[in-house]
Amino acid sequence: MTVTIGRSTIGAGQPVYVIGEIGLNHNGDVDLAMQLIDVAADAGAQAVKFQKRTPEISTPEHMKSTPRETPWGTMTYLDYRYRVEFSREQYVEIGDYATLRGLDWFASPWDEPSVDFLEDLNVVAHKVASASVTDLGMLRALAATGKPIILSTGMSTLEQIDAAVAVFDPSKLIILHATSTYPLPPEEANLRMISTLQERYPEIPIGYSGHETGLQISVAAVALGATVVERHITLDRAMWGSDHAASLEPDAFAHLVTDIRIVGEALGDGEKRIYPGELAPLAKLRRVPA
Repeated sequence: MTVTIGRSTIGAGQPVYVIGEIGLNHNGDVDLAMQLIDVAADAGAQAVKFQKRTPEISTPEHMKSTPRETPWGTMTYLDYRYRVEFSREQYVEIGDYATLRGLDWFASPWDEPSVDFLEDLNVVAHKVASASVTDLGMLRALAATGKPIILSTGMSTLEQIDAAVAVFDPSKLIILHATSTYPLPPEEANLRMISTLQERYPEIPIGYSGHETGLQISVAAVALGATVVERHITLDRAMWGSDHAASLEPDAFAHLVTDIRIVGEALGDGEKRIYPGELAPLAKLRRVPA
């Protein structure tokens, strides 16, 4: 089974669909968002992803009045959430720029009004953040759009994932294995979950959303069959913001995409054959013919 997003076909035997997760690493700055779009495009990714919230709805009540130290001074967590949200006009600007750079772009909505907001912008797909796996009302709103859905599965049980999967048309669904620890230590990556998900949902493409600091785990995910890889990107891991430390800087992201392409090509089709490059060694080295 394959799923089409924009110009890309996603599934077994297809090139890995690489998503540069910008998330909130733009810190509410359109220029910074555009620089991160350039990072993804220059590296050879196929998509960039943002996060869209209606802060009054999506912010947990117990967090709204919590003080937060920010580059703009001390403010409540709710005010901070408003400060880093883009307006419709800003999304049009960055979305158009991503399209001009040859990238698909979409976002993770964190509430139902954000689904409507993104649909008004005609995004090519929607992403379900791990934190939203149990928000069945929002998942039903996403399913009603008819768009392809990418479902992250961090901080969720298999039963919760089953309930979320049941909401969607499986022919338009991609599932990403994820562990929502930032940054992710290797002992929590549990990459064998990719195989578990492949066996549980054999008709659905399975990918990987990583929050580790290096490249090895994401490359290994591709070797295990991940059809999508999503990684956070940043200009500088030392920048202010909760996700920068678990993100890849431009050079590292470019190296990752290169490694993913090499591993994807090296996987082959599993059929044993004698390759042209083996013929000369065969003639020279094999003493006993078949």
